Amino acid sequence: MGRVVVVGAGITGLTAAYAWSRTRPNDEVVVLEAGDRVGGKLGRVRLAGAWYDTGPEAVLARVPEALELIAELGLTAIAPSTTQAAVVLPDGRHPLPAGTLLGVPTSAEGLGALLSPEGVARVRAEASLQPLHFVDDAPVGALLRDRLGDEVVDRLVEPLLGGVYAGQADRLSLAATMPALAAHLPRHGTVLAAAAAARDAGARSREGATADAPVFATVAEGIGSLPDALVAASGAVLRLRTPAHGLRRVGAGFELTVGADREVLTADSVVVTVPAGKAARLLADIAPDAVEPLQGIPYASMAVVAMAFPGQHLASGSGLLVPPVSGRLVKGVTVSSQKWPHLSGDGLLRVRSSVGRYLEEDQLQRADDDLTAAVVADVADLLALERPEPVETHLVRWGGGLPQYLVGHPARVAAVDAAVAAVPGLAVAGAAYRGVGVPACIRDARRAVASLT
Repeated sequence: MGRVVVVGAGITGLTAAYAWSRTRPNDEVVVLEAGDRVGGKLGRVRLAGAWYDTGPEAVLARVPEALELIAELGLTAIAPSTTQAAVVLPDGRHPLPAGTLLGVPTSAEGLGALLSPEGVARVRAEASLQPLHFVDDAPVGALLRDRLGDEVVDRLVEPLLGGVYAGQADRLSLAATMPALAAHLPRHGTVLAAAAAARDAGARSREGATADAPVFATVAEGIGSLPDALVAASGAVLRLRTPAHGLRRVGAGFELTVGADREVLTADSVVVTVPAGKAARLLADIAPDAVEPLQGIPYASMAVVAMAFPGQHLASGSGLLVPPVSGRLVKGVTVSSQKWPHLSGDGLLRVRSSVGRYLEEDQLQRADDDLTAAVVADVADLLALERPEPVETHLVRWGGGLPQYLVGHPARVAAVDAAVAAVPGLAVAGAAYRGVGVPACIRDARRAVASLT
């Protein structure tokens, strides 16, 4: 019988504990969490009597990891009633065009409502430009502005990347945030052709049973219910309010210094799933070459306001994407009572909205009541609510919530991987590395466990 210590009780750490318990059921699994709750950035509240997510509110359903885990935990996946979103621009709202790749178009067709005639012409002209030579990495914004023009970035790409990463297209890594597009660029020479090829490759990978599956899914208890279910299923020893202060190699195993009393905890294996900055401090003595690349992964803070309004008529759709060019406070609005069937039965209008982008977090300095009131007012105006006074609100702040995949991110991750691989029995995983979504974190947790077992 051995002992594995998992540092961090977010979705990655809890999935790692669960995966380890299934692979090596006789081992003791200990999960350390500095905070007083599990789940990390997965959270939920009771909003007007219903469970409501204040972290991720859906998982990608066209990749297997999250849906498989939901089924294993005995939960039931729910498909959305609609995923029809619109983009808010200074001249009004416009339906998000179909067939884009994170906002990157595959042709100029269907862009006339979102782009000016000059913007559409710029997209159409890309085929006549000199072939693009994409070698390693580049900022998403710079590459797409050069090839397709500013409007594509500002009106299509920016709101989608802002929603996923709380980041800025001009700073984010193309290779890390759009790996499918990056993989096809060297073979095609134009962004439009590469985006079309990436889209078609994705469609082929979904052929068969999942071809008509929805893009997203959730569960009735909220995505925020997964952490508690994982704790129960893993049988792990969970230690809340127990930060890991130090990690060192002792013989073939490890010693961790943990908790307020600096207890020494031994382990045969260690899986580190905390954010990059904390991981850098923990690995400083045992894997020093990982420190600098980990410190090169900054984080953005954000806040989510959950709102319940009296029932009222709205235009159909699942929500709004709000790019910076709109001049709005909020960066997105999800109309949950129209998106999810289990939130639509009691007549209330449930909505959530997010605030905060990397290096643009000044609005988060407001007091809670002030920020909540400002978000409610922005949402009421955006949705043209006839009854704009909410019956209940919840504000949840995610300080340092989303890692930023800046240019050069894949190289940083490779350097961390190499440093950690040199220490037998050690692994790292989490949103800082290979994807910020719930399925990506589940996949990375499984990868880490497989590397040690």
